[in-house]
Amino acid sequence: MPPDHIRVLSYLCLAFILSSAVLPVQAQDADAACTAQRGPDATVDVELTVVVTPPYHAAKLQVWLPVPQTDSTQEVADYTVATWPIETQAQIGAEPLYGNTFAYLEFDHPEGAQIIRQTYRVTVRELRWQLREGAPAVDWPASFDPFLRSDASVNLGEELTKLAGQIVPEPTTPQADLAKIMDWVLANLSYDHAKCSLRASSEWAREHGCGHCSDYHGLAAALARSVGIPARVAYGVNLIPKNSPSHCKLEAYLPDAGWVSYDVSETQKQMDKVEGELGSEEHKATLIAAARRRLNAGFRDETWLRVTQGTDYELPFGGPRVPVVRTACVVADGELLPDPDPANKEKREFAWMTAHKYTPSRKLTNPFSGAGPLAEWAE
Repeated sequence: MPPDHIRVLSYLCLAFILSSAVLPVQAQDADAACTAQRGPDATVDVELTVVVTPPYHAAKLQVWLPVPQTDSTQEVADYTVATWPIETQAQIGAEPLYGNTFAYLEFDHPEGAQIIRQTYRVTVRELRWQLREGAPAVDWPASFDPFLRSDASVNLGEELTKLAGQIVPEPTTPQADLAKIMDWVLANLSYDHAKCSLRASSEWAREHGCGHCSDYHGLAAALARSVGIPARVAYGVNLIPKNSPSHCKLEAYLPDAGWVSYDVSETQKQMDKVEGELGSEEHKATLIAAARRRLNAGFRDETWLRVTQGTDYELPFGGPRVPVVRTACVVADGELLPDPDPANKEKREFAWMTAHKYTPSRKLTNPFSGAGPLAEWAE
């Protein structure tokens, strides 16, 4: 056979081998743009107020407020912040680990409650991912390091790593492994506002088997990281009236899809509501399967605005190290004041509280409320 024919045959053989092998997907940078399909826009005028009641005769009150940012999934404009009765100017700066931006305010010898009013306009949209089974990436670029590490909230301790190995004994693809992790969380955690960490603590969720949204997603993120999937807790604001505006989601990076959003806790609550409604067992099973299908497909509703991402970082302007920031971080004379959880019926005293008003350009409905929104996901 002539040498040129041998060379061509060798190339064809090599091409066949490469096409038959399961090759690693090259991961992009952690700041890559969102790849989801986008639904119709909704523009919302937001008024978010924090009322702080500092301790009696506090000498210095410090407040950090997360400032939402424009990215490939949302647009934020016309941010303002004002205070009353003491007027103070806010400083705006970002922390270096995740790039979260904060407005910092300092009050000298505040007497009585201080009101901090934020206003801005946001444009949000529903996001749906078209996920397909892909090969796992082997080498994550350095930009993913913060989303693979063990930290004070998303803690990859020995017991948790062991648990991850039981849930995913042999990793296959990130999408399939993540589905196993979320199935386990759905089956083994119960939602409880009175028994929660408010810190996205994977250890709390693993040890107590309960918590609220941050515990669900802190545990899911830790389990995902333990099997090599970059994951993070993303905190935001629900743009529909509710007792507390803050809510978090899980975000995981899949090599062929980018950052994908999941809401494990709200999915479980919706499934529980369906289970308790009237109707045939067959119909309820169909809707519960639809909720699980939507969860695993990757879904982010247009009623939620991301405000921060990541866990366990130091606030700018000399602030404390925090596990997460939900709607504010408040410090009086060097002491961190506890986060309020107004949904906890056992709690009566709060160091600070939020009030919120939303004016949307069109009616927004909660896709995690009742059985109706699940119909289109049913097979």
